[in-house]
Amino acid sequence: MKKVAVVLFNLGGPDGPKSVKPFLFNLFRDPAIIGLPAVARVPLAALIATTREKPAQANYAVMGGASPLLPETEAQARALEAVLSAQASDLETRCFIAMRYWKPFSKQTARDVAAFAPDEIVLAPLYPQYSTTTSGSSLDAWKKAYRGPGVSRAICCYPTMDGLVEAHAQAIRGLWTTAGKPANLRLLFSAHGLPQKIVDSGDPYQAQIEATAAAIAARLPELTDWKVCYQSRVGRLKWLEPSTEDEIRKAGAEARGVLIAPIAFVSEHVETLVELDHDYAVLAREAGCAPYLRARTPGVAQTFIDSLAGAVITALGRKSGCAPFGPWLCPAGLTRCALRKEEEAA
Repeated sequence: MKKVAVVLFNLGGPDGPKSVKPFLFNLFRDPAIIGLPAVARVPLAALIATTREKPAQANYAVMGGASPLLPETEAQARALEAVLSAQASDLETRCFIAMRYWKPFSKQTARDVAAFAPDEIVLAPLYPQYSTTTSGSSLDAWKKAYRGPGVSRAICCYPTMDGLVEAHAQAIRGLWTTAGKPANLRLLFSAHGLPQKIVDSGDPYQAQIEATAAAIAARLPELTDWKVCYQSRVGRLKWLEPSTEDEIRKAGAEARGVLIAPIAFVSEHVETLVELDHDYAVLAREAGCAPYLRARTPGVAQTFIDSLAGAVITALGRKSGCAPFGPWLCPAGLTRCALRKEEEAA
């Protein structure tokens, strides 16, 4: 049987209080996150990690002291293996996990994949929307780490993939129904923010976030009041707007509640379980924004896993390289699109 390795990429998260500081250091020393020369970037990353260690530890303490991201990703990997085994029984498929800023790092996963000796490799970031700071950084790290056999293909993005869109729509509709279908509700599609200058440089992230939101909203005709917003801002740079915090305050001032859907994430972690479920819930109460509801991420929702398996099988039909999955192509002005960069290099 042909052997296929599927490598799932994600951010990673601390596995205990002592790993919070090195996790933060790894994050901020990435040139895709802070675009300074190493001589300035590394000491700055050390300073940020030191100053943010205690507040970050407090956030992770809310979740028991560690991030749930790796267990959630492991569950997705096992679910994906099961679907691929059923849909492509002529293949021996194994899913691997490579985290960007904490264990398992790409270097270790690369050794594990090489030991598996695959004939084919599909690189599948668990970031539906492509950004140079997420999927781009993870794929670059993999290219540097992997020296084993197998023809590689990358799924660079899938912002409008049917199963992803349907998983979000089902979660939103189910929560709205359970809450009694409140009429005074605004649907907020909340995504992790980026500095505006990264988007202005041609990064396709914002365009893909907006495409995801529009595709989900099209399946929810009962919720016509919706908006895209951005969370998790840090530092002094101008970030994508509007912010989720500002939109919660605005909804409160207009006597509306909110239902927040975290559309840039496919797993629960600190930005959903703490920032959305705790910090923004407190903000909503203070702003008189009620009800305050938060939809779950896709996780192992069958529609999402089935579509992800379809993306893997489709990728195997390509010769090599990277390509999006689903009915999506970046607009021409987005020069840092992964597919466009690859086409230009060829």
